[in-house]
Amino acid sequence: MKLGWRIFWHILFWVCGISFFAFIGHNSFKLSIGHILVLVLYGVINISLFYLNYLVFMPLFLNKKQYGLYAIAIITAIIIYGVGKYGIGLVFEKDVLVRHRPGPPRPGRPAEEVMGFVSYFVTTVFASIVFLFMSFVLKLGVDWITNDRVQRDLENQRLSAELAFLKSQINPHFLFNSLNSIYSLAYQKSDTTPEAILKLSEIMRYMLYECNDNKVDLSKELQYLQNFIDLQKIRLGNKAYIDFKIEGRVTNQKIVPLLLIAFIENAFKHGIANDTLSPIRLLITLDDAHLHFYIQNKKHNNNKDSIGGIGLSNVKRRLDLLNPGKYNLDIRDEVDTYTAELSLIL
Repeated sequence: MKLGWRIFWHILFWVCGISFFAFIGHNSFKLSIGHILVLVLYGVINISLFYLNYLVFMPLFLNKKQYGLYAIAIITAIIIYGVGKYGIGLVFEKDVLVRHRPGPPRPGRPAEEVMGFVSYFVTTVFASIVFLFMSFVLKLGVDWITNDRVQRDLENQRLSAELAFLKSQINPHFLFNSLNSIYSLAYQKSDTTPEAILKLSEIMRYMLYECNDNKVDLSKELQYLQNFIDLQKIRLGNKAYIDFKIEGRVTNQKIVPLLLIAFIENAFKHGIANDTLSPIRLLITLDDAHLHFYIQNKKHNNNKDSIGGIGLSNVKRRLDLLNPGKYNLDIRDEVDTYTAELSLIL
């Protein structure tokens, strides 16, 4: 909140507060000039004590954990303010110090009495403590809200930095695998090498220019998966067998970009893709708010990832950050087959 608005709300609060006390203290707004002057004057004094504690004592002593100095400052302020209020009371004795006794006057018992210093000082101490307590509560509340906002901002910055790091791993990881594939084609002097390079450029264009947000159109992500599959078929000389189906309507759904590619990469890298009897099976079932991803491949038992599987650990972490509590991932690493199922709330 801007400083001007904060000052406005503080002034409005105190004006309403003084008006309220005037109402309950006199049961009407028909006050004498003396009463109004005393009420405003004492209100300003108590409010100044409020801000003295809020703006000076607490930041200067309490925030630095100098509790002894803070207690001395509070006690000193209460005494000074109490003496000062009594001095003002002497000036406006009729409106401040004179108290009417209840009931009819009796001999030896005057209808009015003038409060002495001690009795009046005790009442001012109570009023001072109330205003000090109010400032203490406000300070704690403001500090709690500020610290909570700072913590949330720091957490958001940390998550953003972590997501940026995870995303920075995706492109090199994918590019490394794809260039290995194209290198194999070039080494074999395959006529499909230019087509593979063109397909890779389309894939990289999507990854570099359309994946900057946390969510992208599902239709674009599915086209990206199809381009990757086409690239793998080119690499394997159209001897890659994959049963890829999409069930359900693709409308305006959104999805975390580059989320599903790691499963398909692993299927081609660690699985057997050239067996017509055991093709890679890929099924995506979706509706307006849910996506179910299923992939299964026959395993190469002698093909292990020496790097340690950057892709899948990356996927799990991104799911935890961007879809907490909105997904279920089931991976079954069996003797001959590898299966991954992901249920996701879009």
